[in-house]
Formats: sequence, C-alpha cells, structure tokens
Amino acid sequence: MFPPIINATLWTADQGANKTQKYRNTPTSKVLFGYPLSIFFIVVNEFCERFSYYGMRAVLVLYFKYFLRWDDDLATSIYHVFVALCYLTPILGAIVADSWLGKFKTIIYLSIVYAIGQVTMAVSAIHDITDTDRDGTPNNMTVHVVLSMLGLLLIALGTGGIKPCVAAFGGDQFSDHQEKQRRTFFSVFYLCINGGSLLSTIITPILRGSYAQDIKHDCKSNTRRIVTPVVLVFIAGNGMYYKAEPQGNIMLDVCKCIGFAIKNRYKHRSSQYPKRQHWMDWAEDKYAKLLIAQIKMVLRVLFLYIPLPMFWTLFDQKGSRWTLQATNLNGNFGLLVIQPDQMQTVNPILILTLVPVMDSIIYPLIRKCGANFTPLKRMAVGMMMAAIAFVCAAVVQIEIDKTLPTFPSASQSQLKLLNMESNPVTVHAHETIFFFLQASDDFFTFDTETVGISVGNSSTVKNITLAKGNRKTLLITSSINDNWVLVSKEHKIIPIKTQNTQFYIFILFAIILCKHSFYFLMIRTIFTIRSGSQSCEYSRDFGFGSSYTFFIPSTFVFGPNSVTVAEDIKPNSVHMALQIPQYFFITVGEVMFSVTGLEFSYSQAPSNMKAVLQAGWLLTVAVGNFIVLIVAELAKLPKQWAEYILFASLLVVVCVIFSIMAHFYTYIDPAEIEAQFNKKVDEVEEEEDDKSELQKLEMAKKGSIKSHEDEDDADKRTKM
Repeated sequence: MFPPIINATLWTADQGANKTQKYRNTPTSKVLFGYPLSIFFIVVNEFCERFSYYGMRAVLVLYFKYFLRWDDDLATSIYHVFVALCYLTPILGAIVADSWLGKFKTIIYLSIVYAIGQVTMAVSAIHDITDTDRDGTPNNMTVHVVLSMLGLLLIALGTGGIKPCVAAFGGDQFSDHQEKQRRTFFSVFYLCINGGSLLSTIITPILRGSYAQDIKHDCKSNTRRIVTPVVLVFIAGNGMYYKAEPQGNIMLDVCKCIGFAIKNRYKHRSSQYPKRQHWMDWAEDKYAKLLIAQIKMVLRVLFLYIPLPMFWTLFDQKGSRWTLQATNLNGNFGLLVIQPDQMQTVNPILILTLVPVMDSIIYPLIRKCGANFTPLKRMAVGMMMAAIAFVCAAVVQIEIDKTLPTFPSASQSQLKLLNMESNPVTVHAHETIFFFLQASDDFFTFDTETVGISVGNSSTVKNITLAKGNRKTLLITSSINDNWVLVSKEHKIIPIKTQNTQFYIFILFAIILCKHSFYFLMIRTIFTIRSGSQSCEYSRDFGFGSSYTFFIPSTFVFGPNSVTVAEDIKPNSVHMALQIPQYFFITVGEVMFSVTGLEFSYSQAPSNMKAVLQAGWLLTVAVGNFIVLIVAELAKLPKQWAEYILFASLLVVVCVIFSIMAHFYTYIDPAEIEAQFNKKVDEVEEEEDDKSELQKLEMAKKGSIKSHEDEDDADKRTKM
C-alpha cells in the first residue's frame, strides 16, 4: 500500500520569508490529549475511505470476470485503467483545492461524488435490474456494464481528488507549538491507510461470498455501511476545523514558467543570441531566479522518474493477474479457507512488519558493513525484488498449467457421456469403445462437428452435432431413442422424461469463482432433496476450481448415500501458499522502492515544491498501469507464465537504465541552494538600500548648499 501525501499544501513562488511557514500559528478551540479534536474526525474518515476503496478494488477484477463475463485480458485492462485514473485525478484535486475551493470544500464535494460512484457500482451488480425472466442471469448486460463504468469513473474522481487534500488538511489543524503531535498524526494517518486496506481485503471477500445468494439486498446495505461514514463522519467535525483559504497553486506557476522558457527559447533560437547555461534560464526575462533554480531542482528529480513507471506496472498486477491466478489455486489451509481475493492481505501484513524491520535492523547493518546504500541504490534493489517476484509468479503458473483441464480449441469440440440407467453401458464413438457405469471419466475431444454414437452391440448409429469450441454433456440410455438429451453447462437443473420414470440431473458447478457458479464461502455445502413429504440432506466437500455433476437415478432412495457424483473438472491441486514468496518479494520491493522514493523526493525537493514532486510520483503510478495495457495488448502471449517472464525482463532492463542514471546523479541540499539565493537577494537589497541612503544624503547635501546660496542671494538683494 502507498504512504499518504504528507506535504500536499501548495504555495506560490512569490511568498516571502514571512509567508513561507507551512503551518500557521492557529489556536485550536478544542483539544483532547494534546491533539486538536478535529483530527479524530479526519482519521476516522480516512479509515472508512480506504476501507471502501481497497475493499471494492479487492473484488473488482473478479466482478469483471464472473459477473460481467469478461475474459482475463479485458478484466485486467479495465482494472488497470481504473487504477491509473485514481492516480491521475489527485493532480486535479490539488489544483481545485489550492486555487479555488480550499481543502475542506474539495473533500466534501468529491466525497459526495465518491459515495455516488460506490452506490452506482453496487447497483450495477443487482441482477434484477435486467433479469426479466427471473432465472438469476441478467438479460441486458449492457446496462450493468454502463453503470459499472460510470461508477468507477466517479470513484476515481472522488478517491483521487481527495487524496492530496486529506493529509494536508489534517496537518493544518495543528499550531506551531504542536510539532510533535503533528508528526504522530501522520504516523497514525499512515496506519489508518494500511489498517483500512488490511481489514477490507479480509472482510470484503467474505461479504462477497455471503451476499451472493441475495445480492439485491446486501449489495445496497453493504455499500451504505461503508460509504456513508466517509462523508457523514467528516462533516460531523465541521465546526471544529481550521479551514485555510486557497493560497494559489505552485504547479500552475511551474507550468507557466516552463512554458515561457520553452517559448522564449524558440523565439531566440537564432545563433545571433547568446546561449544560456540551462534552457530554463530563458525564463529569467519574466520570472525570479529563485523560482527558476527551484524548478531546475525539480526537473532533475523528475528526469529520474522516467524509468519508475515500470515498477508500478508489475506491482499493481497483484490486484489483477495475481488474483486471477489465485482462482486456480487451492485455498484450504485446514481450519482457514482463503478466498482468491483475500491473498492480497499478505501485502499490507508484510508492510506493517517489514517497514520497522528494514529501518531498525537491515539498513543499520548495511551501514555498519561500510556499504554506501544510498536511496537510489535502494530503489534499484527494490526493482530487482519486484522482478524476482514475477519470476516466482511464473513458476507458480507453470505448476498450475500442469493441472489445468484441456479445453477444446476453436476447431475442436468436447463431449461427456452420462448414463441415465443403473446398468453399465458400452458406447462406440468414432471407432473408440467406452465402458462405464454412469459417467465417462473425462471429456472426449473430437475434431469434427458431427459424432456418430452406438450403444452395446447395436449397429444403429445416432449422429450428434456438436458446437466448435464448446463442451457438451450427452444424457443417454442403454438403447438409442429420442430421450437422449444434449446439454451444456448453462443448464443447472434439467428434467429428463423417459417412458415411465422422471429423472433429474443436477449440474452444479462448485468452483468458488466460476462462470454460472454458486458462491460458497465454505468448501462443505449441504443440499436438501425433496419430493412431496420426503426429504433428505446431502453434504459434499467441494474442491477449489472443481466442477461436478450430481446424478439422481430412477432407483433413488431417500438417504445420504443415494446420489452419484461425476467429477467434470478436478479440484485445484496447487496450493495457494505457493503465492506467498511472490508476495514477499513484491512487498520487499515496495518497501525499498516506494517508501525510499518518497523520502528521496521529499529531501531533494525545494521547500515550496514538494507537492509538485508528489504529483509527479503519483503520475508514475498512473503511467505504470497504462503500460500494463500496452504490453498485454502488443505481446498477446498464449501462456500466462511467459507474460510474467516478459514483465520481469522488462523491469530488469529498466533497472539497469535507472542504475546508470542514478550513478551520475548528484545529491543536493535544496535548503542550502535556496539560502544562497536568499543571501544574494539580501545583499542586493542591502546594496540598493545603501545606494538609496547615499542618494538621500547627496540630496540633503545639495539641498543644504542650495539653501546657503539662496541666503547669500537674499543678502545681496537686500544690500542692493
């Protein structure tokens, strides 16, 4: 998870020394344990907002795949577009807050937009909106897609817009003498972000499993429980907040200055004009030298940011590709059953563990060994850790591929046979003999659309027409007749009538997350079979990723052992614990890359442009998510493990480039450079003051001489 934007207050370049205090000496009316009472509302608001955001994001890619029925590539693409928008809109939120509305109003207005987006997203998951025939499947998926996309757009605008405002607004509540409390607030604020993320990633998949059977009711109530506190809790502290007026936006000034420098350089591109030491020096005709020097410092860091998006390209796939990978794994840990989207909780748990370990143990040991482990070197090592994580993901994917069933290609079809009678049957299909009691062991693959089938020693052949690229199940009897039925997986309960007996074939898919599946929170599920006044319960332990056919024969006797089970797809045999190493390496990479990168950016940024670099940092996250779309679309690799290796290789190449750039980077002290410029300004002002004093003395002297001359002239005139 990402640390908050600690310094997001933006200041104009022309603020003098008497205006550059970041925190005004503002007395607070209500104090609790030495802290302004208003910050408790801000902390609770942040916890609720992060709980809502990360909870929704945890199940988002599964919602795309299993509700909207998108394939893995499209679900992954839309997921990363949404994440990218969430990290582009903070720039807009910062500009609006610091230029027009102020932080408080921006948080309120965009939180309302955020809540509307969450409600819209929840409504999009209600089957009954378009389920006119009440069969549990929406009839007009376009409506659900439009609603979900609108909801995601509003959520991206809301969560991104308030991102640069909340932490800075909390810092505004402290007076100058509360510096210690302010630092504690930011630590608690960061804890709330990871705490909300951790709890939501655990709880939301549980809610997703529990309300799947009554999605119309629980989706709405769940949304109200999560989204409403985000707005109401924050508004509750309205009378206690200190609300700073908008101070202008330094980002706009920076953009204007850079634009003027480029424009002025283009106008004076002729060789007759003398060259400048730096292209930003062309802005000296209009802007102060201090502002230009500060922009130069920012540009040096932004240049180092160019390779960074590749890290986020890999990192954010833990919420898309890795979650989809987990759906093919066995999440049974004995007493604990892990849902595929709950594996993401490993990341915040490891963060809360690794951050203090790295700061207090690992880094000090490296320093004691005499190694100069600079921030940029840490970031490079973090990139390598992310690449190793994707190599681990590729190894896990190879193991998964070994156990996956073979599905028909676009030119093939597959058929499974079910015997509706109690006696064994011998079937001839395309010169192949199958002997089974009630169900064939596996699906049979055919390269033709028409398959000829005969039963026993009969010479009569029945031609079955199959669809290319599909799996079908054929319900047969011991003799060829018109009662044979060809069904597909979309059928859940199929009544079959013979001459005197009615059969019921229950085709239930026990995949925890699968198309047309029932969502089971626990692996063991109990079914009740009723016929008139008679009933019995049947329980079954379902394996992750498996598919079963329950067969009730005509000789069915009510009892727990009267149901025959045919296994269509074997359960996942690769355990979900194999994902832990890749989560470990990606989290180590995040700690070394993200946390260190934020500290480096803060230390290398001028005092009034730290928010500019924060915006640039968030921009790298957005660009990284767009790279996922580009690489996935251009590569089109048939195997998922090959795509993991491709991303790991790209990051290694980028890491080498970044290491070369970092080698030639010179660390600076922005405060010292600013002090030098301020000293020069003071010296110039002193010289100007001295000149003005001399001019005043000369004027006074001239005035005195002139007065004496006037007196002499008066005497002469008197004598005359």
